[in-house]
Amino acid sequence: MDKLGDMASVYEFDPITGNIPATKVEITVSLCVLYTQGVETKQWREFGRTEVIDNTLNPDFVRKYILDYFFEEKQNLRFDLYDVDSKSPDLSKHDFLGQVFCTLGEIVGSPASRLEKPLGEWLWTGKRSKPVQSPGGTEWQTGSRSRQAEWSGRGIAGKKCGTIILSAEELGNCRDSATMQFCANKLDKKDFFGKSDPFMVFYRSNEDGTFTICHKTEVVKNTLNPVWQSFTIPVRALCNGDFDRTIKIEVYDWDRDGSHDFIGEFTTSYRELARGQSQFNVYEVVNIKKKMKKKKYGNSGTVTLLSFSVESECTFLDYIKGGMGCHQSGCGNPSQSTSLHYMNPYQMNAYAMALKAVGEIIQDYDSDKMFPALGFGAKLPPDGRVSHEFPLNGNIENPYCNGIDGILEAYHESLKTVQLYGPTNFAPVVNHVASYAAAVQDGSQYFVLLIITDGVISDMAQTKEAIVNGAKLPMSIIIVGVGQAEFDAMVELDGDDIRISSRGKLAERDIVQFVPFRDYMDRTGNHVLSMARLAKDVLAEIPDQLISYMKSRGVKPNPTPPPYTPPGHTHHTQI
Repeated sequence: MDKLGDMASVYEFDPITGNIPATKVEITVSLCVLYTQGVETKQWREFGRTEVIDNTLNPDFVRKYILDYFFEEKQNLRFDLYDVDSKSPDLSKHDFLGQVFCTLGEIVGSPASRLEKPLGEWLWTGKRSKPVQSPGGTEWQTGSRSRQAEWSGRGIAGKKCGTIILSAEELGNCRDSATMQFCANKLDKKDFFGKSDPFMVFYRSNEDGTFTICHKTEVVKNTLNPVWQSFTIPVRALCNGDFDRTIKIEVYDWDRDGSHDFIGEFTTSYRELARGQSQFNVYEVVNIKKKMKKKKYGNSGTVTLLSFSVESECTFLDYIKGGMGCHQSGCGNPSQSTSLHYMNPYQMNAYAMALKAVGEIIQDYDSDKMFPALGFGAKLPPDGRVSHEFPLNGNIENPYCNGIDGILEAYHESLKTVQLYGPTNFAPVVNHVASYAAAVQDGSQYFVLLIITDGVISDMAQTKEAIVNGAKLPMSIIIVGVGQAEFDAMVELDGDDIRISSRGKLAERDIVQFVPFRDYMDRTGNHVLSMARLAKDVLAEIPDQLISYMKSRGVKPNPTPPPYTPPGHTHHTQI
């Protein structure tokens, strides 16, 4: 499941983005075939097959699947199990035993990253025959007709289908972080009145030959012999765990107007850098255009590696496997924009789409799937009082909804009874979630508040204070702006450019991520793709925000429970 990054612009570089897989995980299930699903086409593609194990009802497969794991994506998986009758690679020639659907997040988010599921069989009321492969999945073929089969986790009455056990394990080289420092000598002079203001940009190479930006150094002013500060970068970000993969480094002269002048470039690899300071890690900086024009051109300076060290760090998956849970709270702000809440019987509105996109991914990491859902900015029955913190399900004693579908149902019902009304206050819901987070600061739980709003905010000062206080707690805030309003206030709450402050106190962490929903609406009307892109961008920062909280509090992951020894009566697989 290769995930290829687009080459980012040097001038727009944001070190948080850059399409870096959260990590790689190793997946271990007579023959099991793994299929992955394309985000855009929704077509199932075969990813790999286990070895065939003869004459057993309890196969323990050795061959593992190695997948790129992205916390911020819904990665659908399908496992088909077969009883192999011959050496033919054609699956239709073998007996189909059953299948299981799940997401990679479900496996990773299960206790000890071990998920046990019943094998599903096909239920068919007419004549039943062997399954045939089709682009949408497996179908039953009867005569000249072909119809999508109904799938059930219960299996055929009277027939035991067995159980499949899926486990995920993080590969060791994905937890390493490398710290390194560089200097340069005799770089080309680019500034007319001065020398140069050099900085370096690092790119990792992708499988398709493209490059993705993964780090940028600071700018050292007015020198041709800069010494840059040391920096730390995850090995997965630098080379995706492949020590021999090309790393490209470009050297630029910084300009105030953003039109940075290219000085030159060189390539290396993680394996080369790991040699540390030596003659092997002195690189000529070459400008190809200059070299083609000038016969006597040697180089545009040299870059030297001054130091290199590697440290193994606790990762997001360490905390998840140690039993830490992520809990989501959802808040919708109708404000005055009733049109944004129009209930089209054939299509979800922007509020529902944003909630489903983000919620479906986070719920894989919540053990009980029960989420408190609040509304704010409305008059409530029966007396019409204005509320900035009311339960969507109408139950003050128990505002919890069962899964994302439960939240959507409560949201739709609330629209029938409440009257949308401003002003819009954010602080009450932020403080509401903060009160939950303040009660569990031992690292056992982490809270994610999803706010969906049209962008109007009436209590900016109080909200800033609430966020600064929330930055000390195990919580993150996602804000999705819907509608066509200006979202200047939301951008200010997102501390990417300037860390948010209140009464002169800076937030100790950046815990807010804001995106405008309209930026993700696919022009072709492909809402599935829109929702996947939205979720990807708003969730990408959550693992690092969680780790930054745990590190700041000195919280180590709990040890993973001991390996599971399967009983003798189940079909099982380890992924």
